[in-house]
Amino acid sequence: MGSMILPATREEALALDAADPIGRYRDGFLLPGDLIYLDGNSLGPPPRRALERVEEVLRGEWGGELIRGWTSRGWIDLPARVAAAIAPLVGAAPNEVMVADSISVNLYKLLAAALELRPGRPVIVSEVDNFPTDLYVAQGLAELLGGRCELRLVERARLREALDPEVAVLMLTHVDFRSGEMHDMAAWTQAAHAAGALVLWDLAHSAGAVPVDLGGCGADLAVGCGYKYLNGGPGAPAFSFVAGRHHGALRSPLWGWMGHAAPFEFATSYQPAPGVARLLVGTPPILSLAALERGVESVAEIGISQLRAKSIALTELFIGLVDRDCGGQGLELGSPREPARRASQVALRHPEGYAVMQALIAAAVIGDFRPPDLLRFGFAPAYVRFVDVWDAVARLRGILDRRSWDRPEHRARRKVT
Repeated sequence: MGSMILPATREEALALDAADPIGRYRDGFLLPGDLIYLDGNSLGPPPRRALERVEEVLRGEWGGELIRGWTSRGWIDLPARVAAAIAPLVGAAPNEVMVADSISVNLYKLLAAALELRPGRPVIVSEVDNFPTDLYVAQGLAELLGGRCELRLVERARLREALDPEVAVLMLTHVDFRSGEMHDMAAWTQAAHAAGALVLWDLAHSAGAVPVDLGGCGADLAVGCGYKYLNGGPGAPAFSFVAGRHHGALRSPLWGWMGHAAPFEFATSYQPAPGVARLLVGTPPILSLAALERGVESVAEIGISQLRAKSIALTELFIGLVDRDCGGQGLELGSPREPARRASQVALRHPEGYAVMQALIAAAVIGDFRPPDLLRFGFAPAYVRFVDVWDAVARLRGILDRRSWDRPEHRARRKVT
């Protein structure tokens, strides 16, 4: 943990929490009982203010205003309003971000747009270990377009040489979903531009957790998630980023009435709205947007710099305690050891990783598993405490010492891992 000495006792871990400058924000989240929740990198918990806001929308707005809510309560402007709140968290201008649909749908829109922004360049490049759904989206687009699009997948070590004059867009996920390793956004953006290509960043495990400066590094396009570190709730709407310099030529492949320049004129021909507003398609999900708006507020209020500082301290503590207390138990670090290269999650390798994680979940430590052998732990600093890290490692050590993972109920595979 850098200059911090590992706590020798649980009381010392509690003392770290007592001195934590952002510890008070934990009370703003609904967390059940004594559960240690280390899976905010998959789904953040509900901010209490989000619960209150959804109740307000249900009863006072939907229940009280009905259809009038689109005007009287400003529902029609909610996607842009939430987008403007997300923008400073990712280094964007408010008019460069739009909230709509899912990451996968937004990725499809922006990949298709990128190909049109680089005519005569039919290739999408990505790394073979990118998040699978991103690859599926690109595969589907390539199949639809036939010879007009090719998806080129390469090992990370060969990415730079793959950026040849045929490449329209380099598609990368900023934070590796398995290991938590971060790409150098500025360096890869520069490399893509040097080859005449655009770059599209997936910020699923970045937004709300680590500093992101899309504008500062010159990024072209990006998508991001609303239900992980932004705490918008299961299936919360995602967001898209398009650098302002591309707005004039931006062309979405999905045309819907909410992306029309004048949706309530009901014209029979499509005229795209200006800028990123044309990325809207169908009617916005107001309940989900209301929850996401409060989730974004809960992150913005703390500030990314404070969140990142605590994130590093939490992950360093976790790695240090595992090294010290769980040696000889078959665990290997599956994340970068250098804090600057690691986002807000830590992966541990174990030959029986799935069963070990199920035993941990049974012991009220919630993480998740990613094949082939990764136990994955997310450390969302807005609500994870230092004592949670201490207790999680203690329970992990007990499970490994007693081999309590070696039970049929922990080996049985579930639909969601």
